[in-house]
Amino acid sequence: MKKFAAILALSLIFIGCKNEKSNKETEIVAENNTTSYNSFGAEISSKSAISSSEALNKFNSLKPGDTLDLKFKSKINNVCKKKGCWMILELPEGEDVRVTFKDYGFFVPKDSENTDVIVEGKAFINQMSIEDQKHYAEDEGKSEAEIAAITSPEVSRAFIANGVLLKE
Repeated sequence: MKKFAAILALSLIFIGCKNEKSNKETEIVAENNTTSYNSFGAEISSKSAISSSEALNKFNSLKPGDTLDLKFKSKINNVCKKKGCWMILELPEGEDVRVTFKDYGFFVPKDSENTDVIVEGKAFINQMSIEDQKHYAEDEGKSEAEIAAITSPEVSRAFIANGVLLKE
């Protein structure tokens, strides 16, 4: 009887721990079974992700205050070096988009620059304050002179990701 109670108690502990929020990555194999991704945040599929060119067209159609559900493919140009709490994705024509993560609920690896990625979430136009710009510049490791040169708000493309697929 004691063994049964011990096994039952251990089972309940494992079940209870399984529901803990985790920032660990999960490996996902794409639908075509040839590309594998590490998944961060909400589970998303690589299916129906649009190209970065199509994403740029959608961003260009937005006005301040608009939001748009979007899933697109791109390449990571830059990642927060302190925590992995944001990334900058490449768009065509030398453009880019800053991606943050829903509810600050997950991060990506700090060494994931130049990696192909699929993101799903909300696209919008953001007016970034001077304070926020300086904060991001510090995260990027920019010099004091570069940070001091930030003197006005900036209108930019922004994206809040629910989920991220990082190509292995």
